[in-house]
Amino acid sequence: MQILPLISTLLIVLSAILVAIGWVLIKRGKREAHKKVMISAVISAASFLVIYLSRTIFIGNTSFGGPENIKIYYTIFLLCHIIFSIVSAVFGIIVLRHGLKENFEKHKKLAPVTSIMWFITATSGVVVYLLLYVIYEGGETTSMIRAIFGY
Repeated sequence: MQILPLISTLLIVLSAILVAIGWVLIKRGKREAHKKVMISAVISAASFLVIYLSRTIFIGNTSFGGPENIKIYYTIFLLCHIIFSIVSAVFGIIVLRHGLKENFEKHKKLAPVTSIMWFITATSGVVVYLLLYVIYEGGETTSMIRAIFGY
C-alpha cells in the first residue's frame, strides 16, 4: 500500500505548485485565472487529506524505520510538520473564504504568509515521505500515536 503515500505526497506537491502559479497570476493581474488555479490547489490539498485520513483510519500509519539514534530528530521534525500543516491549512481556509467572499483587503494581507507556510508544509511533507519510504525502509504500520511516538 505504499502507493497511497506517494500519491498523497504528489498531491501536496501539486497543491504547492498551483499556489505558486496562482501567486504569479495574481501579480500579473489575472484575477479569474488566479481564482481557478487556487481552487485547484485547494482540491489537490483536500484530495491529499481524504487519502491521508482514509489510510490512517483504515490501514494505519507507517512508523519510522530508520536508525534508532536519529528517531528522536525524525519525531520532532514530524511533530513540527504536523503542527505547521494544521496551522497553514486553517489559514488556507480563512484566506480562501476571504477570497471567495471578495474581502480582498484581508485576503491580500493573509495570502502571502499563508502561501509561504504552505510551501514549508509541502516541503517538509516531502522530507517525511523520503525519510519513511525512500531513504529508510518504513517501519511497521500501526496506529498514529504508535507510529509517531513508538508506543
